[in-house]
Amino acid sequence: MAKLKANFSISSFGIYQEWDEKAKQLPVIKDFTTHIPAQLDIEFGFILHVLKGKGLKLDYTIYHPNIPDKKGEIMEPFRGEVYVRNNDWEFYLGDTLWEPIENKTGDWRMVIELNGKIIAEKTFSVLVEYGDGEIQFWKKRGY
Repeated sequence: MAKLKANFSISSFGIYQEWDEKAKQLPVIKDFTTHIPAQLDIEFGFILHVLKGKGLKLDYTIYHPNIPDKKGEIMEPFRGEVYVRNNDWEFYLGDTLWEPIENKTGDWRMVIELNGKIIAEKTFSVLVEYGDGEIQFWKKRGY
């Protein structure tokens, strides 16, 4: 009998409600977009849905847009690994913006790999100009 192959898909991407990484629940999507306004503590990323992949080790990387650390050195990409916990599993890969906000603009690329092969990736463009879009229009009106 042939072994079943894992299936990977991005179920949502964009701006999410504030997320607690220790919570069991994944964050709730607020806006499907790759255009992220440069705002303090905004949560953005994507959710990967994995079917038939229990036990697989996934490697993830977040490439920042040349953000300097406290010493002025460009930060290395953030890397990690996670194991698929069951055969119908979801994983949130995301980040948030912190002070000073001015040096966080640019492209943020998020990648998930299996055995060195990219299975999911999204690039988010963080710009100040996106802050005056539809989200801000409705926020100013109390929605």
